[in-house]
Amino acid sequence: MKEVLIIDDVVTLGLMLKTWFSKKGYNARVAISISDAKKNIQEEQPDLIISDLRLPDGSGLDLIKWVKEYYSDIVIIVMTSYADIQTAVECIRSGAFDYVAKPLNPEEVLKKLQFLENMKEKTENRSRPASADVAQTIGFVRGNSSEYKKVYEYVDLVAPTNLSVFIKGDSGVGKEHIARLIHEKSRRSDGPFVPVDCGVMSKELSASDFFGHIRGSFTGAIHDKKGHFVEANKGTLFLDEVGNLSVDTQMQLLRVLQEKKIKPVGANKEIPVDVRVVTATNEDMEKAIASGKFRSDLFHRLNEFMIQIPTLTNCREDISLFAHHFLQIANREIHKNVIGFDEKTLKLFQSYHWPGNIRELKNAVFRLTLVTQEQIIKANLLKEMIPEIYNNEYPENSDTNDTHERERITEALKKTNNNKSKAAALLEIDRKTLYKRMALYNIEG
Repeated sequence: MKEVLIIDDVVTLGLMLKTWFSKKGYNARVAISISDAKKNIQEEQPDLIISDLRLPDGSGLDLIKWVKEYYSDIVIIVMTSYADIQTAVECIRSGAFDYVAKPLNPEEVLKKLQFLENMKEKTENRSRPASADVAQTIGFVRGNSSEYKKVYEYVDLVAPTNLSVFIKGDSGVGKEHIARLIHEKSRRSDGPFVPVDCGVMSKELSASDFFGHIRGSFTGAIHDKKGHFVEANKGTLFLDEVGNLSVDTQMQLLRVLQEKKIKPVGANKEIPVDVRVVTATNEDMEKAIASGKFRSDLFHRLNEFMIQIPTLTNCREDISLFAHHFLQIANREIHKNVIGFDEKTLKLFQSYHWPGNIRELKNAVFRLTLVTQEQIIKANLLKEMIPEIYNNEYPENSDTNDTHERERITEALKKTNNNKSKAAALLEIDRKTLYKRMALYNIEG
């Protein structure tokens, strides 16, 4: 898949993409209109089309239908803005392979191309279908909110360096996704990315897990073991929930980061390692350091650059974008053809506080996609399957204890000296929802 046609009436964007794809070994051409594109397709028949939805002489949707009618083997990826997500979903239904959000990230498109090429190779070799890998390959769509844009600006800034990055964020915000993105954009991208969940690591075996061991070094060591640092050599080691490491393990980790050498359990010689460490946690590290639970010198070593990932509640304008993205993945994984969500469902998504963040939203979309019998996911299904989201907007239908909720709101207002913004943040809801609840329970303020 080497012949690429880029269709966009913004000439500078088209030329930029053409240059980028050419550097990656693709033969790229540019068209600025549907008529120009059709002529190019008839003459050259590209393997791949990357097209904007809004073109000066018509709709990208019409072009997709034309291509699929006469050149069904051509793969189409649609470029879309946030406002055009519903149209992008219609494009998928009409035959487009995928869509990417603007501002366009060429690396995201390259991933999709690599997936297609791998899928083609697997099909030719009669190996298993590649559909099971779609979700991991596509990953997360980029948010358009100012908060998410700042995150990706920081990723682009720090990725080419060798600085240790500390990712801070609540559970479910996508910390591992950001860590992988840092790796993919770094000079170590050809090396391994090794994720480690420190939250499930035992104190007794942590040294063996991190640094490896030699056979016979302790009971149960029946084989040599490399350890995470050796596995990640020349690449990136991602330590999730790093705040859970024991103090002894923290001391060993600090020494390795300083010396850039490890010593497997039971070994006599040290092994040099070249590893970039990216860490993440949802803990309050200042509190952990103050209590002696986490070493301050290790924290400063790990925190050469910090990226704070926002909660979904702080980026409500991205909820619809993420929901449609997860719907697309769900359709492929469970072989459905659901087009989108009705207005009421999206409104419920917007008003819910999403304590589980993006992970919770993804799970909700997958569950609704699985059970719906219609092409549009409607709010009555949400009421039946995920009542906590439905009842957030319609508290009179909720089974929660009204008295308890009234007390929570009153206490939050008291703690924040009646500051509605701070109280809403404390309750993990937005101000609009807080005002609704105050009116419902006749709370003055």
